Amino acid sequence: MTNFLTVILMSGGAANGKQSNPLMTFLPLILIVVVFWFFMIRPQMKKTKEAKKFREALKKGDKIVTIGGIHGKIIEVQETTFTIETEGQGRFRLEKSAVATSTAEVQPLEK
Repeated sequence: MTNFLTVILMSGGAANGKQSNPLMTFLPLILIVVVFWFFMIRPQMKKTKEAKKFREALKKGDKIVTIGGIHGKIIEVQETTFTIETEGQGRFRLEKSAVATSTAEVQPLEK
């Protein structure tokens, strides 16, 4: 029985005497790739590009929030890092990739 099913599946459309179009064979695979590109890969690339642009635009004096939730003010900008100062006059050196948002972007809730 399994040999019969294997022969049927391997023959594809050749059993009825006509050859299948190779483009039609790969069309579902091509459509899946296109759907993944537009709904998953492209938006992620756009988001990454915007985050990089945001981090490059940060300057001395900007107030930020890190991905760990630390609030601080940038007091020094290096090539790949920031030095920030927190409320208790503590200073931290952070990678630029550790900055989540600028507090200027965070809008307070209205009461």
